[in-house]
Amino acid sequence: MDRRRVLLVVAAAIAAVGTLLVFLYVQGADERANEKFDAVQVLRAVEVIPAGETLESAQATGKVEMSNVARSAVLAGARSDTAGMEGRVALTTIYPGEQIIDGRFGTAADTEVLTIPEGMLAISVNLSDPARVAGFVNPGAEVAIFHSGTGQNAQAYTRMLLPRVQVIGVGTTSVVPTTTTDPTGGETTEQLPRTLLTLALDQRQAEKVLFASSSGELAFGLLTTDSEVAPGPGTNPGNLF
Repeated sequence: MDRRRVLLVVAAAIAAVGTLLVFLYVQGADERANEKFDAVQVLRAVEVIPAGETLESAQATGKVEMSNVARSAVLAGARSDTAGMEGRVALTTIYPGEQIIDGRFGTAADTEVLTIPEGMLAISVNLSDPARVAGFVNPGAEVAIFHSGTGQNAQAYTRMLLPRVQVIGVGTTSVVPTTTTDPTGGETTEQLPRTLLTLALDQRQAEKVLFASSSGELAFGLLTTDSEVAPGPGTNPGNLF
């Protein structure tokens, strides 16, 4: 008889513990469901956005996406859209996972320090609109640099100078007179806009760009991660066709 009572007591205790565990699980599930359904959508960085890059450029290149965030974790000033952010640039580097907030973006004039990758230096070149891909080159973009000049025996050429470098800044645009000479010797002067673009380079690359810019014309080719580029012999009148 005593044994039966003990077994009944143990069974009742086990049942009570089981009921408590089920209750706690259901309560936790309810809390998790509440958190899930209380989530809000905000813009978050999914790739590094360097200082100076516009929000439009970051969004166009897939560096910014909408993401669900628990309401309690939403930061002050977090954005759920880009309305009113046109032309604003990242004031500091924004890393993957960070929410896009108003305070991290401003005008280009607000950026106090140019962010230069470690071990690199920054130089600027002055390019026409066609040479900078009609204005599609923005901070954070990667470009190939081409050089057009005159080589041995006064032979003109165009050749890749550097296959892939990073643009870290786009400066002001000014209008400068440019004179061209046609085959008959006639000269035409045009007022063409030129824009300063700042590149992150190592010393050897900087030397090449500075020398090439003073001995011919530079032009950028805008790259994607899938672009296939490599230095080669270039093109001249003898191999153009």
